[in-house]
Amino acid sequence: MARTLIVYATRTGSTRKIGEIVAEGLRFSSQEVNVVNVKDIKSESDLNGYDAYVFGSATYHGDMMQGMKTFLFLAEKAELENKIGGSFGAFGWSGEAPERIYDTMKNIFQMDMVGDALRLKATELGGGITMAQDYGRQLAEKLK
Repeated sequence: MARTLIVYATRTGSTRKIGEIVAEGLRFSSQEVNVVNVKDIKSESDLNGYDAYVFGSATYHGDMMQGMKTFLFLAEKAELENKIGGSFGAFGWSGEAPERIYDTMKNIFQMDMVGDALRLKATELGGGITMAQDYGRQLAEKLK
């Protein structure tokens, strides 16, 4: 069974909720998933032992949250090249954070990314729950 680590940075809890629903989509395919707040990752060794990584941050003032920025510098040392990846995030107005995380994972970390970044205003709006679960399913398919 493949293992996936989902790391999120949230301000109001919306990004955490999206990450948990992406995890549901992975679990539907019998994948093992850990969902962790970015504040709980202390070193690159905390990233060891996973087959896929999904990073998410809320967009705040047009950018990802500072905790996610700091985390990405740490993750750069974790040798994630060719690992499966995805990104997600909640937003109010502009929603740049998930794309910036996605681009970092793809172009700097050289990861094998699924589809596009998942951007949701909220899981309760416009089919957000289904979209987040489907994102998890896409990751699970890539893990097969």
